[in-house]
Amino acid sequence: MKIYKDIKEFPGSKFAVVTVGTFDGLHIGHQRIISRMKEIASEKNGDTVLVTFDPHPRLVLNSSPTELRFISSQKRKMQLLENFGIDHMIAIPFTKEFSKTPSEVFIKDYLVDRVHVKKLIVGYDHHFGRNREGDYQQLIETGEKFGFEVAEIAAQYINDTAVSSTKIRNALIEGDVKLANKMLGYNYSIAGTVIEGNKIGRKIGFPTANIDVDDKYKLIAAGGVYACKVGIDGEIYNGMGNIGTRPTVGINGLVTEVHIFDFDEDIYGQEIIIYFIDRIRDEKKFKDLETLQTQLKKDEVETRKLLHESS
Repeated sequence: MKIYKDIKEFPGSKFAVVTVGTFDGLHIGHQRIISRMKEIASEKNGDTVLVTFDPHPRLVLNSSPTELRFISSQKRKMQLLENFGIDHMIAIPFTKEFSKTPSEVFIKDYLVDRVHVKKLIVGYDHHFGRNREGDYQQLIETGEKFGFEVAEIAAQYINDTAVSSTKIRNALIEGDVKLANKMLGYNYSIAGTVIEGNKIGRKIGFPTANIDVDDKYKLIAAGGVYACKVGIDGEIYNGMGNIGTRPTVGINGLVTEVHIFDFDEDIYGQEIIIYFIDRIRDEKKFKDLETLQTQLKKDEVETRKLLHESS
């Protein structure tokens, strides 16, 4: 995948199949759009072009951007797009001034004149341009005016619910990673660098890798104990993760950590990825470390069983 941070650098395509959006999470609805783009590009010997914005528009327009959280970091989004087979990604710099651009002007100046769009693929709820004024009907009319076709992809459903980034974020906030994973089409993950902890877990037989999350706007799932997979140097291990404040040992602030099963290597300073499979229980405060250890042993049995059944 070729990445452009200036649309002027895009060389053009004889048949550009385009989509536009922020694509937080790149869930199964987004993936259906990409799949259709690839089908059309293959038929026409063309290229798939995904146009997005950096930073995320909500970070620019929201009055309290520190409260915003996203399913996927920009880095993770690019990894997923690469995996899904997009040919070109154009990240348009998003500013308050750019946000005032009328939808038809955006289409003409960016998609028609710069990208030379021939086919535009959008999701069922797609809106764009100043005040999100552009909708599907306007796109069809604009396409007829400027010589490109528009196709709309229907909603994708899980448990009779139309999949959306908002619904995935809500599921994660509630700790329902199993539902979030179904909507994503892959396992929700948190990446970061392993840092020094207080090593209390090591004293009770459950050493953990504490991670410094690599994106301050990353949405962290609800607190609790989770069955996890852990990616280290291209290898995948089973593990038991914890998100929370570790109330039994009096830690201040949110901590993301994972106990990696059957693993005893020094990984301080390395980047790892924790893939969350299912939530085991809420985080609890225990009266002492011995009681905590007893509970963690029970959690390990349940986690190993769950991971075995899901493999």
